[in-house]
Amino acid sequence: MEYVQLGQSGLRVSRLCLGTMNMGSKAWKPWIFDEKESEPIIAHALDNGVNFIDLADFYSTGAGEEVVCNVLNRIAQRDRLIITTKVGYAMNDDVNGYGHSRKHIMDSINASLKRMKSDYVDIYMLHYFDTATPVEETMQALNDIVRSGKARYIGVSTMNTWQLAKILQVCDRNGWVKPINMQLQLNCAYREEEREMIPFCVDQGIGVSVFSPLARGILTSDLQSTRNKTDFFTAQMYNDQASFEIAQSVAKVAQVRGCLPAQIAQAWVLGKSEISSMLVGADTKQQFDSALAALETKLTAEEVYELERNYTPCDLINDYTAGKRIPREPRPAQGIYLEL
Repeated sequence: MEYVQLGQSGLRVSRLCLGTMNMGSKAWKPWIFDEKESEPIIAHALDNGVNFIDLADFYSTGAGEEVVCNVLNRIAQRDRLIITTKVGYAMNDDVNGYGHSRKHIMDSINASLKRMKSDYVDIYMLHYFDTATPVEETMQALNDIVRSGKARYIGVSTMNTWQLAKILQVCDRNGWVKPINMQLQLNCAYREEEREMIPFCVDQGIGVSVFSPLARGILTSDLQSTRNKTDFFTAQMYNDQASFEIAQSVAKVAQVRGCLPAQIAQAWVLGKSEISSMLVGADTKQQFDSALAALETKLTAEEVYELERNYTPCDLINDYTAGKRIPREPRPAQGIYLEL
């Protein structure tokens, strides 16, 4: 396993981060693993050097934090782990049961720690940018949580670059703690964050962790999983010809390499020096092993061209642009891929 410092913080995290959206309660989604099913995957990740664990209160409406941390508390040493959880999405039907108000943030950190059976979380993250709450209110609440010891650091996820800039400005002006991590979506089929967000994070010393390196599974060449057949977000985000062409390119490179498509798609993400850590939401030990293999996979210039040639711009994929897509047309193949 490789380890890097997260941005300009002193925190060292594994380059593979265990994603846990698939762990919790089947009452939430049919593809979720319960505690017994989750434990072998968690143990396998830890055995292979992972110290970075990604949670969110929203996952299985709290059951995800409980299930994952029950396992971690049994088989791991808490002080050797970097655990993050997120706040923002609705946890109930109460009018104050979502968002980034001081009330919801304070209620949520206490509820998360109770479910996790822990006194603190390493990184407490905003799940998105709440446009309905003054950013000063949100960031002061997070600052108070760090000062209280309930979180060691703070982070952010899935927002526009100008929104992150606004957060940093408010923190600078008031002397509050600033985010050390930005969690965003990046893969061969979705690269819009490379235009502004990732360079901005690098400039500001904020670590970048990436989720959905397999584009919700389409880059594995398997669209028949339970999740893809029941999760409408996959079709909403990646149901266009360019995405399918990109998936075919991933498969072609994997064919020439003699490995699985997932390994190639993950290697493309891990090959970017700007990326601190890549989330791996594995359903099996074998799926996690493809990410381990991707750490050692160095793509050639010809392979990178094949993976990238079909990409054209699209709307940002976030909470504010759901369902908006720009039609995309691929570029022609070159070299050995002309015949594949």
